[in-house]
Amino acid sequence: MRGYKVFAGSASIEFAKEICQVLDIPLGNADTKRFSDGEISVQIAESVRGRDVFIVQSTGAPSNDNLMELLIMTDALKRSSASSITAVVPYYGYARQDRKAAPRVPITAKLVANMYETAGIDRVITIDLHAGQIQGFFDIPVDNLYGSITFEHYIKSKNLKNPIIASPDIGGVARARYFAKRMGLEMVIVDKRREKANEAEVMGIIGDVKGYDVIMIDDMVDTAGTMVKAATALKNKGATSVMACATHGVLSGKAYDNLDHGELDELIITNTLVTKPHKNIKVLTVAPLFAEVIRRVYHNESVNGLFE
Repeated sequence: MRGYKVFAGSASIEFAKEICQVLDIPLGNADTKRFSDGEISVQIAESVRGRDVFIVQSTGAPSNDNLMELLIMTDALKRSSASSITAVVPYYGYARQDRKAAPRVPITAKLVANMYETAGIDRVITIDLHAGQIQGFFDIPVDNLYGSITFEHYIKSKNLKNPIIASPDIGGVARARYFAKRMGLEMVIVDKRREKANEAEVMGIIGDVKGYDVIMIDDMVDTAGTMVKAATALKNKGATSVMACATHGVLSGKAYDNLDHGELDELIITNTLVTKPHKNIKVLTVAPLFAEVIRRVYHNESVNGLFE
């Protein structure tokens, strides 16, 4: 075997350290600096010639800086004769613009995919893409992991009396259905209409939630407006409790204020992004999952076997 190394961008250093701890390898040494005008400079401080390299970097806020750092580090590794470069992107930024939803708008998820490939990335490992079809925007292999495997263990430990799965919107039905099937539970749908970006108005509930402990499943929580309003609608329909599971805790804008004043009992997220602590937020780690996927990719073993 050629051997492999794991490097980290500045957005995911602690996440990468946890991965390396599981893999029992040292974190790769890279020196990242910024010029006075904000330009990013990266120097790989050890040999990577002939090695399979994994770069761990989420591209959340500040999205532009973190994306550019990933691309620049990729270029540095490519010019250092790395055998292959895999981008381990726990949170894939710019994924929400994945289609032409209005005239004269970009498809940024595709644009970013092109940038990855042009920079020299050979493979992408991520988790819970905002839309599954984004995998098709790449002409390189993409492993889109399922965060639900982490939520499953936590929810079972709660020993809820009468649990039921809910999708917070029509677009998330497939995700919620997959999770409900894994858990052997029924599912309901929150029907909402989004008036404008980052704002949502819940219209109704498709299904019966009276007396149930509702578990909403989504890929991300941004301002938490959707989750909080959905929790209110569910409790108005008789739900005993409402918790939400979202892989990516973006938590921007009025998110924490919404959580403070809403009826959501608990929000469970993962550590794909760095978030501030909150009394109602439980953070689960997915670093061991990524570590196992990195090991399997390097040894040419099945990744799908983890989720069967």
